[in-house]
Amino acid sequence: MIRDIGGLRDTRNMTLEEIVAMFVYVLAHHKKNRTVAHKFLRSGETVSRHFNQCLLAVLKLHHMLLKTPVPISDDCTDDRWKYFKNCLGALDGTLISVTPPAEQKSRYRTRKSNLATNVLGVCAPDMQFIYVLPGWEGSAHDGRVLRDAISRPNGLKVP
Repeated sequence: MIRDIGGLRDTRNMTLEEIVAMFVYVLAHHKKNRTVAHKFLRSGETVSRHFNQCLLAVLKLHHMLLKTPVPISDDCTDDRWKYFKNCLGALDGTLISVTPPAEQKSRYRTRKSNLATNVLGVCAPDMQFIYVLPGWEGSAHDGRVLRDAISRPNGLKVP
C-alpha cells in the first residue's frame, strides 16, 4: 500500500523495507534521530529525510486507514454500546511523550511536568479510528484541541 498508493519508492542506497523499518522503529520505540542513524548506519539527514517521506506516504493512505462512522443501531446487543443509540463512537485525548527543541519545552510541559503532545482520537465501536488530530502541545487543554478539530475546513464533522 505504501508503494502503490503512498508513492514511496526505493532509493539508490535504501530499500523500501529499510525506510519503513526506520519509520516504524522511531514510532514504536520513541527513539531520537541520532539513535536511529547509529542503528541503521545512516546519517541523521538521511534518517530525517526518509522518515518525512514515509510519513507523507502513510498520510496519503488516510482514506483507507480511517473509517467512515456508522451510528449505533436501536437493536444493538453489545452491552458496552447499547445505551448509546445513534452515537458514532468515542472521543478522547491522550498525551504522548515527546522531546521538543529546548526553546519549545515550556509549551509541551503538561500539568504533571512531563513533556508530551496532546492527541485527539475518535474511534468507532469496533475500535477503528475515525479521526485523529496529533501535534498539539501538552499544555493545551482538551477543549481547545477539540475546538480546533471542529473548526478546521477538513476537520472533525459532527452531524
